[in-house]
Amino acid sequence: MHFVLGIDGGGTSCKAALATADGAVIGRARSGAANIRTDLTGARTHIVDAARQAFLAAGQDPDLIPETPAVLGLAGANVGTYRQQLQAILPFAASRVETDAEIALEGAVGAGDGAMAIVGTGTAYMARKDGKSRAVGGWGFQVGDQGSGARIGRDLLEQTLLAHDGIRPASPLTDEMLAVFRNNPEDVVEFTTNAKPGDFGGFAPKVFEHAAKGDAVAQWIVDKAVGDVEAALGALELRPGDPLCLLGGLAGLYASRLTERYRAQLRQPLDDALGGAVSMAARLFSEQGR
Repeated sequence: MHFVLGIDGGGTSCKAALATADGAVIGRARSGAANIRTDLTGARTHIVDAARQAFLAAGQDPDLIPETPAVLGLAGANVGTYRQQLQAILPFAASRVETDAEIALEGAVGAGDGAMAIVGTGTAYMARKDGKSRAVGGWGFQVGDQGSGARIGRDLLEQTLLAHDGIRPASPLTDEMLAVFRNNPEDVVEFTTNAKPGDFGGFAPKVFEHAAKGDAVAQWIVDKAVGDVEAALGALELRPGDPLCLLGGLAGLYASRLTERYRAQLRQPLDDALGGAVSMAARLFSEQGR
């Protein structure tokens, strides 16, 4: 074995890193979306394309792909049999398909114990104790992802309509949001017809911004979101001293709002999710080689 591959695939893009057997990255590349639940065939295409491009970026022959083992952390791998279906059609010498949360945890805290929370457009949580990992959340915007940017944006639109109807008090934030939709509540409803999680999540920074100014509606939404995040962290049953890493686009906005219990455990992540896939591949396949 000369090389290992790390793959980080999500609903927006697929990133690949080619590394030497000891985990030193020599080539990186990016391709299209790789959520295996929403598009298994397309995900496989983009995974292989990203791997080929990583070989080329490293000045290596992509024909070595069938001789190279890979660890893949992929969105959609936590439900159904998509993980097994994908493994059956991958071209690598050996394939270990994990969830995107698993490689994010590996990147954040390394191979030891600890926890991470992804707080971005969606949310996902994972902790490792005594070598065993446990995931919480990550079920998607429709039925989960509490505390995510998408849910915060959705709550904002809901509160805007409640304020318009006189059911809840209005605020500068709800007035501003209604103005975005030409002061027409029907336009708000039309927006939600085809809006994706990222579309809702685009409003989340505005909520945090207004909360910092004392806007009552914004503060209510943020307090609710922080409560949801802390409830998920509580389910991980962290021990005092366990490192906790916040990842994702909203990590910086949440860090200062957590209670002292969790703030005391916050650590900077050691690496990103792609780095986690690479280090996992180097560890797992070198162990198999021995």
